[in-house]
Amino acid sequence: MKLNILRSVFGYDSFRPLQETCIQSVLDKKDTLLIMPTGGGKSICYQIPALMLPGLTVVISPLISLMKDQTSQLKSLGVEAEVLNSSLTWDEYVINKAKVASGKTKLLFLSPETLFKEETLDMLNACRVDCITIDEAHCISEWGHDFRPEYRRIKDLRQLFPNAVFLAVTATATLRVRQDIMTNLALRNPRELIASFNRDNLFYEVIPKGRPTDQTIDYINKFKNQSGIIYCFSRKQVDTLANDLNYFGFKALPYHAGLPDDVRHKNQELFIRDDVPIMVATIAFGMGINKPNVRFVIHYDLPKNIESYYQETGRAGRDGLPSQCLLLFSTGDATKIKYFIDQKEDATQKRVAQNHLNTIIAYAQTRQCRRIPLITYFGENYGVENCGLCDNCVKPPEATVNLTIQAIKFMQCVSETEERFGASHIINVLRGSEAEKILNYNHHHCKTFGAGRDWSIKQWQHFVGQLLSQNLLNKNDDYGVLSLSQGSYELLSGKRHFQGYLPQEDIAPAKTIRTKQSEAYDTTLFEKLRSKRKELADKNGVPPYIIFSDKSLIDMCYRKPRTKAEFSEVFGVGEQKLEKFSAVFIRVINS
Repeated sequence: MKLNILRSVFGYDSFRPLQETCIQSVLDKKDTLLIMPTGGGKSICYQIPALMLPGLTVVISPLISLMKDQTSQLKSLGVEAEVLNSSLTWDEYVINKAKVASGKTKLLFLSPETLFKEETLDMLNACRVDCITIDEAHCISEWGHDFRPEYRRIKDLRQLFPNAVFLAVTATATLRVRQDIMTNLALRNPRELIASFNRDNLFYEVIPKGRPTDQTIDYINKFKNQSGIIYCFSRKQVDTLANDLNYFGFKALPYHAGLPDDVRHKNQELFIRDDVPIMVATIAFGMGINKPNVRFVIHYDLPKNIESYYQETGRAGRDGLPSQCLLLFSTGDATKIKYFIDQKEDATQKRVAQNHLNTIIAYAQTRQCRRIPLITYFGENYGVENCGLCDNCVKPPEATVNLTIQAIKFMQCVSETEERFGASHIINVLRGSEAEKILNYNHHHCKTFGAGRDWSIKQWQHFVGQLLSQNLLNKNDDYGVLSLSQGSYELLSGKRHFQGYLPQEDIAPAKTIRTKQSEAYDTTLFEKLRSKRKELADKNGVPPYIIFSDKSLIDMCYRKPRTKAEFSEVFGVGEQKLEKFSAVFIRVINS
């Protein structure tokens, strides 16, 4: 039955990892926590049970645009789905409530604010609610990267709907966040399902931030007519970069919380409908989009934490096709984030934010496979030494040199300052700074004072990252204080040497390395199919991917179906799409 629905409604031949297990868990009415990366197919895990359970499935989501997107997709497949949130007109709101009350609706998408209105709860009390799905469940945890206090009220639904099964889903959650989700939702003996965090269609790359606008333009020149998202730290930077890109001939739009609602909504619609290929957005403002054909994501500025970075890069390649992720890294961006962290009054929040920042800096500076720090952060073991899909794994190995003398200088300075300070202070002592803090502690009298003037601050910062990665120093996670490790003592006593990478003051931007995309399909036909898809999408008032994904169009190019029966074998073609679109696309293929 599950596989029949997958094939007939959604047009897929087989389940992805953990999907079938999760669906069965929900059908067995067993509370479930599902951690599955962006693009892994989380929505299928509550959509198929909704079609099999007799009552209503309620989906709670903080992202209004995503709710609208999912209901449009489901309706295009013939599924009765409705949405209730603040984006609706009063007439739309009344009509949708009436549809839910009639019992025909199988899925109802709600924001937490709408859910807890008395009239909404009264309406749901009159229905049979079989499943309550909490999307973006990490929002319930203050240890997550997107904490929303209103999510803490969701557990109250337990008393209102005791027979409903709870399904909590999210793309990113550390062990601590997972425990928080289960506790704060009061899940009953939950089944915990965790898919691999490895997105094997994404290429990760980090380059030193030099001339960021020029670097961005060089990069996006490789993605002609393809969609991409560029994330910036501030609203001002978003507006400036969007204007610059348009000046240089690219079609780009800004997206941030400072724009009027109607402008933001219009810009997102133009992006989703493939009218404008590039969206420039603030890191802090979640776009909540389900656009599967985003081919690149650029982080123009450093994200605040690994979770945000993982989730934002995860918006690339949701259709499973090769896509690329570029981070422009500078220590100046880290200093900017540190300034905002220091403004926090709550000591615990400050420590959590600083730990998050330290982790993303370590990721940016690592010379090992990018997937190792990225995936292991979420508690998954990743033992592949060379993924072949990140800059560190595909570029020639960098030559190491003996940097034992520099390491000894640094460790001696840590020792002389009594192992009570962080990297910035140690570097200032080594470089002979006469900052007030150094004079107050009499550290200008240290033997190592000024012993590292030959290196810049940036070079020493890169060097410290190397020492930490090889456990030649210890670092207190809460306060960033450096102390000597067992490895330090071995090096200081002459029992060990340190081979490292000579830090550069200005490293030339790396030439972007492209993943090998298959060119075996007919690209001319693909463009003709894409043009027809856009025409149909505009006619129906929906985004092009609601008609067919890029992956479906590529499969058409491979198969070149000439009959309705052959067209039914194309990826993503269910019964509704076969009836609606087979004839028109077959005509394009035949021509």
